Amino acid sequence: MQVRRLSQAERVAIGEWRYPGRLSTYELGGPVAPQRPLMAVEHGEELIGYCCFDEEARVRGVEAEAGSLDVGYGLRPELVGRGLGREFVAAILDYAEAEFEPARLRLLIVDWNARSRRLAEVLGFSERTSVVNDEGRFLVMVRPATAR
Repeated sequence: MQVRRLSQAERVAIGEWRYPGRLSTYELGGPVAPQRPLMAVEHGEELIGYCCFDEEARVRGVEAEAGSLDVGYGLRPELVGRGLGREFVAAILDYAEAEFEPARLRLLIVDWNARSRRLAEVLGFSERTSVVNDEGRFLVMVRPATAR
């Protein structure tokens, strides 16, 4: 898997992704504006998801933290639950560590998303605290960076 810049066509495609049920909270609601710093994640030559970092990855009520890099991501809806999560998120974390060289990585996971929480734990994250805003309760999960 590889992380790279999004093409304009991919910015439109990602904006059209629709998730079922509660997962609809992850929909972007239309084409992704060029100034929005999302990155593509591809497997082979197929777009399978996107990722973002820093402010773009934070939810309301969570401030930047010195030494921590916030990481966000979204897997293409029809690929959710098909066993790609670990490789997908690991590729994003590897990219983040190489590109930004943070001391820590931080994920913000909505509390009802048990699948994302388990994946974060498998990848070495632990819950530090939580934050509540108008979108729900988010778990603040952290792990030390491994690539130095």
